[in-house]
Amino acid sequence: MPLTIRRLATRLLPALCVVALCVVVTALTTAPAAQAQPEPRTRSTSPFSTQAAHLADRLRDHPVHVTDQLPRAVPRSLAPDFARLAERTGVPTYVLVLPAPYTDGDELLGAVHERLGRDGLYVLVDDSEVIAARSFGVRAPAEAAARAARFELPYDAGALRSFERFVEIVSDDAENAEARASAASAAYRDGAPEQMYIGPSDRRNQSFLTGIALTGVPLSILLLVPYARRRLSAGPPAAARKKKKSKSSAPAPARPLLHRLALPAAALATAVAIGAGAPLLFDETRSSAAPTPTPADLSARVERVSAGLTRDPVYQDPESPQRLDAAQLARLHERIDRFRRSEGGGPVFVTLVPHSSEDESAGDEELFSAAVHARLDKDGVYVAADPVSGFIDVFNHGLRLDSYDLLFDLPESITYGSEKAYDDEDHLLAERLDALMTYLDEAPRTEEPNSSGSPAQALNPAKEHTLPPLFATDFWPGLFVGGFAALLLLCLVAGAWRTVSAVRRRLGLTLLPVEPGTAPTSPSEAYLRRTARAELRAAQSAVQAAAPSPPRTAQDRYEAALLLAGTDSARLRDSRTPTAHLLAVTVLARATRAALEGDNTARCCAVNPLHGAAATRRHIRVADNAATRRFLPVCALCRDTATAAPGDLPRQFLTLPRPSGTRVRYDEPADGLLSTLSSGYAALVTKVRESASTG
Repeated sequence: MPLTIRRLATRLLPALCVVALCVVVTALTTAPAAQAQPEPRTRSTSPFSTQAAHLADRLRDHPVHVTDQLPRAVPRSLAPDFARLAERTGVPTYVLVLPAPYTDGDELLGAVHERLGRDGLYVLVDDSEVIAARSFGVRAPAEAAARAARFELPYDAGALRSFERFVEIVSDDAENAEARASAASAAYRDGAPEQMYIGPSDRRNQSFLTGIALTGVPLSILLLVPYARRRLSAGPPAAARKKKKSKSSAPAPARPLLHRLALPAAALATAVAIGAGAPLLFDETRSSAAPTPTPADLSARVERVSAGLTRDPVYQDPESPQRLDAAQLARLHERIDRFRRSEGGGPVFVTLVPHSSEDESAGDEELFSAAVHARLDKDGVYVAADPVSGFIDVFNHGLRLDSYDLLFDLPESITYGSEKAYDDEDHLLAERLDALMTYLDEAPRTEEPNSSGSPAQALNPAKEHTLPPLFATDFWPGLFVGGFAALLLLCLVAGAWRTVSAVRRRLGLTLLPVEPGTAPTSPSEAYLRRTARAELRAAQSAVQAAAPSPPRTAQDRYEAALLLAGTDSARLRDSRTPTAHLLAVTVLARATRAALEGDNTARCCAVNPLHGAAATRRHIRVADNAATRRFLPVCALCRDTATAAPGDLPRQFLTLPRPSGTRVRYDEPADGLLSTLSSGYAALVTKVRESASTG
């Protein structure tokens, strides 16, 4: 029996050894593979966890962390100011100043608190305001204070001022904080708070207005006061003045020197007052609450990224969501190493860093990459992949690649991605970076290394938010406009004065003679009839004086006027004669006398023919609708009105009375006698002759 057992064991022992050996080999070959597979993690939690862990480490070192990615808005040198304000809350306060959040702010603060493991008040600030606040284990109205600070301050108040207002509110009790938040929210619905700063365009407007006032007001005084004096001292009519002058021919006494200097002195004093008062009124010097960053603030992120690239050619910004997991990073490293060892290849440096207008390069990826290259001092392909926007830019520095091809001809599927990439949380950056490496592998090599060139420098941050001086930019054009405005005001005052004088004369309140520019806009039938008879008589006298050979133009106009007036001007006395015919007789009679006097003007004012000859032609509004314009001849008065008050011009077109008692514009209807008047006197003469031949 023992022999049998021994023989059986001898036979089974080799088989058992083979089985044991297979088990060991299987374990040895599968264990590394199992270890090589990373623990699966979803993109929705892994990037956020890494970001929160990094921020918790920063807060563990110091309770206030100011990012180095916003030097133009919130430079790192402001960290002591945030820390000083944070001490006023009365509870442990942890402050994060980061670019606009790429995840929910409350969720990020919760994750940071979980990893830091310290109770207190957690505040998240972006480049302009407090955007989230939460309290853990302490009594503080965090949410209400954040809401109140957001609605109480204008959007340009700045991050530090917003945090200061938040600290003021959060230090109060919860009831008062909630009341302030509700009141601020209700007030915000009625309108946002007025902004605290002005921009460069506002400063240019201030300079322009200052220039206008500096010349316009004193010049208006110098022009209007003497004009008013002359008009007010015009005295009685000319006949009475002549009679008075004949009684005493002695010259008027000279005005005292003091009186003559009073007006220029007043104008000079006004100019000095405006020049001295404008800087006090427009006292703004900056366009933003952002302080001027120090050189260290501007170089901090470049130094951080460069230091990271010395250790790893792929740098993922730890303050931003992580877009590449371990497997994707390994794949990218393998592709980078393969390109480095390829023919004509070289190093590739990938930076997954967000870019905005508030960073050191003012959002210029090329400028940022050039700064990193200068700091790192290594030639290669520099890839700027924005983890927020998803854009990818590539810049060659010193490799045998076509730099302009990488700048301008990179496929859009790599640079911008597809619609799916836009919608995806990670913008499919891993797949697009892999496609970029394929593009680099296949890119033709140049004979000599070349680079993208030197990019344009970003705006100097010391000047970026500094407003230009008040007496600069548009101040100089304003000086010229002010002088023109004073002259225009003088014209308007003179026109208004004449209009008032004409009205007073028609009402019998004054005996001032009729002057040019006082023609009525809505003349009565009696006025038109009286004017037509007087003008026709004057034209007849002028034609007879020019006989036997008056100019042909004058003769044609006079004959057309006679056709409308009838034999012995009988139609001018007939109540059935249309008012348009009366106006046409007046226009043609005046044009006749003008032609006899050598005036070759071919058109009259199309706004009001009673204004006389046209001075120019221009596009003017002919209806209340601003888009309704026509290119018409206008007199000097209407030209000035079209410039100063174009909306008033449609209501100044001459209207004629109808038998029904209503009024109609003189150029309506379209086939009426005066419809062609805007084309010139010759067109009106032709129209009159055609009407006479068919009538």
